[in-house]
Amino acid sequence: MSALILEYALTYAQIAMVLALGLACWRMLRGPRAQDRVLGLDTMYFDAMLLFLLIGMGNGNVFFFEGALVIAVLGFVTTVCAAKFLMRGEVIE
Repeated sequence: MSALILEYALTYAQIAMVLALGLACWRMLRGPRAQDRVLGLDTMYFDAMLLFLLIGMGNGNVFFFEGALVIAVLGFVTTVCAAKFLMRGEVIE
């Protein structure tokens, strides 16, 4: 019974993450300002990372956890570069 509940919970969480990923993509494409687009991109990488973790938990495969770690690191670097570009107009000084 508990395995069935876990399976339903993981399925529901994956559907919610896909919906959140779609809404963040909509904000990134449709945002009126550049700050909205950066926020949408930041939310997209965070949702993708969580989706990878949920898929890894459902499959029991450790490679999804490593992929989530790579997404987290690259997303952080991307957000820092985009914020620096918006503040100063250049990334590399």
